[in-house]
Formats: sequence, C-alpha cells, structure tokens
Amino acid sequence: MHEPASPRLKLEQREHALVLKAHGVWLVQTLAVRGCMDNLISCLQKVGAQPVYWDLSDIQRLDHFGAQFFWNFWGKIRPQHLILGPGQEALFNRLLPRTDVVIPQPSRSRLKWLAAVGGSLFRFSDHLPGFVLLIGQLAIDMARLLADPLHGPWREVSSNIYHAGAQALGITALVGFLIGIVLSYLSSQQLRLFGADIYIVNILGLTVIRELGPLLAAILVAGRSGSAITAQLGVMRVTEELDAMLVMGIPHGFRLILPRVLALAIAMPLIVIWTDFMALIGGMVSAVSSMGLSPNYFIDTLPNVVKLPNLWLGEAKGVVFGMLIALTACHFGLRIQPNTISLGRGTTAAVVTSITIVILADAVFAILFKNVGL
Repeated sequence: MHEPASPRLKLEQREHALVLKAHGVWLVQTLAVRGCMDNLISCLQKVGAQPVYWDLSDIQRLDHFGAQFFWNFWGKIRPQHLILGPGQEALFNRLLPRTDVVIPQPSRSRLKWLAAVGGSLFRFSDHLPGFVLLIGQLAIDMARLLADPLHGPWREVSSNIYHAGAQALGITALVGFLIGIVLSYLSSQQLRLFGADIYIVNILGLTVIRELGPLLAAILVAGRSGSAITAQLGVMRVTEELDAMLVMGIPHGFRLILPRVLALAIAMPLIVIWTDFMALIGGMVSAVSSMGLSPNYFIDTLPNVVKLPNLWLGEAKGVVFGMLIALTACHFGLRIQPNTISLGRGTTAAVVTSITIVILADAVFAILFKNVGL
C-alpha cells in the first residue's frame, strides 16, 4: 500500500507571472504530519506580498482542512488569479461568507413592552380554548359517571387519592407545623407590646383556618401532585400510550382526566383539615413556650373566636383548588410534545400556572365571601 504524497508547494516563473503550484495530497492526515505545516508556512512566507498566480489543479486530493489552510493565508478573500482542479470549486464556495443571512438586530423601541404584553395575550388565547374544552369534556364525563356509577373508573380514583392525598400527609404536616410556629412567634412579639397576648388565638385560628391552611395545602399539592400528573401524561405522550388508547377506543377524559380531578377534589379538603390541624398545633406549641398560655386555654378559646363558616369556607376552597390544580396539570400534560424538552417545560409551566391560578382563585374567594364568618 503506497503512502499518500505529502503536500508540497513549488514556486515557478512563467513568462511574466510568478506561479505558486501545489502538489500532493492535502488532507488533514497528511497536513498533521510533524514538520509538514512548518515547511509549507516557510514556503509561503518567501512569497510574502508578491502578486502570484495560484495553481491548485495538480493537487491529488483536497479536503476542507486543506482548503481552509489556503483560505486563511489568502486573508479569507479569494485571489484574483486562481486555477482549480475538478471538484475544488464547490469546496472553496463553502468557505465564502454568507451574504443572504440577515442577523436580526435587537429592537430598541420604547413599545417593546407592548409587544411582550401582546405575545402573552396570544399565548393565553392559545391555552384558553383548550382549557374550556377540557372543562366541557369533564362535565360530559361526570354526567356519564352519574348515569352509570357502577362502571366508573373508581380504581383510578382510589389510586390517585392515595398518591395525591395519603402520601402528601407527611410534607403537609411538617410545613404546616413549622408555619404555625413561625406565625405564632411573630404575632406574639407584636401582641406583647400592647398587652394583648390572649388575642394570639384569634389571629392564629382565623388566619390558618380561613386563608393560610387552604392556600398552603394547595401550593404544596400543586408542586407535588400537579407536577406528577403532568409528568405522567407527558410520559404517556412520549411513549405513545395516549395514541394507543385512542386506537383501542379508550377515551382520555373518562380514564385519565376525570379520576384525577375527582381524586384531588376529594383529597384536598382532607389535606386542608390536616394542614390546619398541624399549623394550629405548631402555633399552640409556640404560644405556650413564648407567651406562657396554657394548652387548655388555647383549645377552649379557639371554637369561640373562629366561627364555623370559616371552616366550611376553607373546605370549599380545598375542593375548588384541587379541581383547578388537576385540570391545569392535565391540560399541560396533554399538550406535551413527544420529546423530553417539551416534557420538562410542560411540567414547569403546569406548576407555575397552577400556583398562579390558586392564588387568583383565593383572591376571588376573599372578595366574594368577605362578610362570611367575620
């Protein structure tokens, strides 16, 4: 097997022109031989800035690396007098700068914020019809379930209640207990300044049962169970399980969306009660240790200062928050494309949107029921 001829440059004088002729194999393997590049560069330095004719027609083989060697020496400008061999024209054309690529310039308009708002509105208008259709399909599936409850997806409902409810008791108990301690401690510091220590029960009970308990439970469930629902549906999209269900005639709404919405609607009020209880326990522990109140006084006073409608309002919030979280998670889960990038973005968007919707819904509750239980 013959070794490839090493690349060489030869300077020739032809009539009234100085010609620099290239020979051999100009490939990355031959150019990488030790000392080869030094010899070529020293030869080119002898030419200097003299006007020469370039003749590359005798090159046996030329790749992109070899063409780039000449291109760099030419200052990335094609010389006026150049003789090329067959197939070399296309190779050097690839090195020419692109003139048809338009680099977008950053907009400095003062109305840039208006374009951002418009883009947000367009994205919202893209999600709104799908979300409304999802609610409509849920209503149809609920009517079907009420008409024939014996053939409902109760196993899926039970499984989702366990995963979204029972398995969330640990984290909600820990966070609720700690929040109760912090809220009670900070409130006691201010009440002590005015000698109103006994009103810690009023502040803690009303804040936790009416507002903080449902909202805290919803945020934890949205981050834990909402993301899990979106990821589950997204993985089913990636693995084409959703398409297989449609082929087999299994509706997505009745078997995937309805069980999750029902499960969170049932589990959320129970999680809210559990979170309220642990937050009140934490607040009582803090009040006993920092203010000297007895546990019996805390337990006896709480039912008198916090009216029962506040508890029912918190439970109603739990039902609504659970349904909104499940619907939002299912909506983003069904919109995921069959790739991992879309799966990550969809899960993140589902959690952020769920928490935002929960906070907006809590504000609506506060406005509509401002005179209830106060």
